[in-house]
Amino acid sequence: MDDLINELRLKIEKLENEISFKNGLISILSHDSKELFGNFLWLLESLEQKIVSEQDFYRLLPQVKNDARKNLQTVQDSTAWLKTQYGNFKIKPEKILVTDLFHNLKEKYAAKLEEKSIRFYFKGDHDLFITSDRLLLQYVLDKIFNNAVKYSSPGKEIYLQAVSEENQTILSVIDSGTGIGEKYLPTIYSYDNPVFEGTHGEKGAGLSLKIVKNFIFLLQGNIDIQSAESEGTTVSLYLPNFIS
Repeated sequence: MDDLINELRLKIEKLENEISFKNGLISILSHDSKELFGNFLWLLESLEQKIVSEQDFYRLLPQVKNDARKNLQTVQDSTAWLKTQYGNFKIKPEKILVTDLFHNLKEKYAAKLEEKSIRFYFKGDHDLFITSDRLLLQYVLDKIFNNAVKYSSPGKEIYLQAVSEENQTILSVIDSGTGIGEKYLPTIYSYDNPVFEGTHGEKGAGLSLKIVKNFIFLLQGNIDIQSAESEGTTVSLYLPNFIS
């Protein structure tokens, strides 16, 4: 009887989390889109009515561009999540060389790493393989690494560390950037947590980590974030060696 109650409790908790995630996603999309297009429309009307000068209009355009980029990121993240919810999406486990994941990140972020003079290193067994869904795992690592770059100061180092245990592989992205204050860590996956600026003024949509957590659940793994303000952040993914 107790086992049945616990099973029902877990199912209810899972459903509540899914409903909360979907409601939060809809709220973010609605708010960000309304804010972006509202600001852009106001700016155009103000120019037409000569409330703002052409000089002020062009001065405000960079902010509109940043808002548009943030909104586009939200849409892209949402699309990635939607692909896992509709149609015939299924987890497709395959054997992946971990250093391939490292080189993909290094190549994709080459320009940003060079811009900030950030050095990116791999720590662990260079011959280590992991069995996982490549699409979801690459998305997860991309978002975590993007945050590491965003919140790292110029000249710092970032590591992708791989540790193999008996039944799981632990992938960790380690940075020595701005870190997260202790009071903010409990709200990192909520929808009302603050969105911080990167060390070069980069802004995020505040959505990626929520989808990351959802994807890690699909991969039957866990995520752990250890961080301290001004001391950096370590995001660890605990992934099973086999996905059922």
